Amino acid sequence: MNDRTSILHSTPAPLISVKGNHRQIGQQIGEAAREQVRHSIENARALISSAYDQLQLNWEGTTIQAQKYLPFAQERYPQYVEEMIGMAEGAGVKFDDLVVINAMEAVTSDALHLTKCTSLAVNEQHTSSGHVLVAHNEDWLPEDETDVLIIQARLDDEPPWLAMTYGGLLPNIGLNAHGIAQCCDSVYPTDIRIGIPRIIVSRAVLAAQTPGQAIRRTLVPLRAAGYNHLLAHESGELYSVEVSARNFAVLYGEDGYMVHTNHFLDPRMQTLEDEPDELIATRVRYHRAKRLLTGNPQHSILTLQAIMRDHVNYPDSICNHAIEDDDPLDREKTINSLVMDLTERIMYVAWGNPCKNGYHAYQLEG
Repeated sequence: MNDRTSILHSTPAPLISVKGNHRQIGQQIGEAAREQVRHSIENARALISSAYDQLQLNWEGTTIQAQKYLPFAQERYPQYVEEMIGMAEGAGVKFDDLVVINAMEAVTSDALHLTKCTSLAVNEQHTSSGHVLVAHNEDWLPEDETDVLIIQARLDDEPPWLAMTYGGLLPNIGLNAHGIAQCCDSVYPTDIRIGIPRIIVSRAVLAAQTPGQAIRRTLVPLRAAGYNHLLAHESGELYSVEVSARNFAVLYGEDGYMVHTNHFLDPRMQTLEDEPDELIATRVRYHRAKRLLTGNPQHSILTLQAIMRDHVNYPDSICNHAIEDDDPLDREKTINSLVMDLTERIMYVAWGNPCKNGYHAYQLEG
C-alpha cells in the first residue's frame, strides 16, 4: 500500500473563534488563517495548471468563469459574499481568487474527483446515551489537509454555530445552537447550470433554526447544482436531501438511521446521474457504512469513530487514502473526520485520516 500521503498531526485542528457581522467574521477568519487561505489559493492554481489538458482552463480563464456565478450569490445571499470579501481583506488576498475557490466544483464542471465523502447519522433510539449522533469523513485533495480549520461563530443575525472548513472555503459542515447539523456529500447531476455555488447554498444551512428551514435552504432557487445534504435535528429527525440544479428528493430516516455517500439513492434523481458506471467506490462505501451502522442497536461516539476508520475496499474505503500516482483530477483522501454529538453540541474532529490520528473535542459555546 502506497500511503505516504497520510499525515500524523501532533496537534488538534486549529480552532478560530469569531463574532460580529458577516464582513467582520470573514475578516477575523482571514486574519487568523492567513497562511491557510493563501496556501489553498496556491493549491488551486497548481491544480488548474496540472489539469489544463482536461479542463482547457488556465487561472485567468478560471477566474472569468467563476465571476459568472457571483451575481447569483450576491442577489440571494449578499451576507455570505460579505464573508468572502472580509476573508480576502483579512488574509490579504484577491477577492476574485476566493470566488474561484468557492465556485471550484462548478467551474470545473465536476471534473474534480469522481467520489468523495461519507456521511451517516443515528437518532436517540439507537444510541447508548440517548443522544443524536452524526458522522462525516471529508475526502478531498491531500494538499488541502494542512489547511483544515474549525470555526466557532457568533453572528449578529444567526444562531451560534461550530463548523469545519479548510483554506478559503466558507464553512458548511457542522452544527448550530438550534440543534441542526449538516454534512455534505458531492453528487453528480447532469442538469448543472450557472447559478448560486453549492458552497454558498450549504453555508446558508448553518443558519437554519428548524428542520424545515434547513431543507428549504438546500433548495434555494437558481442554485448551480447541488449536494446531498444529510441533515439531523436534536429531536432525532434525520433527512438526506438530494439536490441538483432543478430537482430534488427528500429521504427520511424512518428507522432512525441515515447513510449517504456520493451517488443518488432516489430513483428519480438516479435518472439525472452523470456517468453512474464510474461511481462504483461510492456504492461500496455506502453499503459498508449502512451495514456497520444498522448492525448495531446501541451506538456511541466510539462506535461511530470506528466506522469512520474502516478500510474495507482500501484505498477507496470509508477512511479514504490517496494514491500518489493518480491523475491530478482523480485524487482524494480523508483530510478530516467528524463525529458530532448533536444533543451535547460537541464536535469530535480527527485531523487527517482517523486511522492515524485521534479525535479531539470542540464544544459549541452558545
